[in-house]
Amino acid sequence: MNTQLRADGRFWLTLDGKNFLGRGRVELLQRIRETGSISKAAKMMKMSYKAAWDAVDAMNTAWDTPLVESGPAGSRLTPDAERLIAAYQQAEARHAAFMLKLAQSLPGPGA
Repeated sequence: MNTQLRADGRFWLTLDGKNFLGRGRVELLQRIRETGSISKAAKMMKMSYKAAWDAVDAMNTAWDTPLVESGPAGSRLTPDAERLIAAYQQAEARHAAFMLKLAQSLPGPGA
């Protein structure tokens, strides 16, 4: 059996000590961008509309300006949301590279 000690960790951006933006919320924002609808985005992610709305509301409330704007024609992402998605993706990629490098420095069984 080939076993290896791994480093593992989830990546979140926090704001004022609270989880603000993680993989699930980024996916939700991307689905809203794609569909123009919080409801459709929630269905695509197999989550309730309430859970999706609560996540959007939490992000909109925590940030200085709304990240998702909703109106009669649907929902759309603001420029701030687009910048945050890009920043999250860059930071998450750096986190993944760091975790891989960290794992490579750990001893294996019997070492």
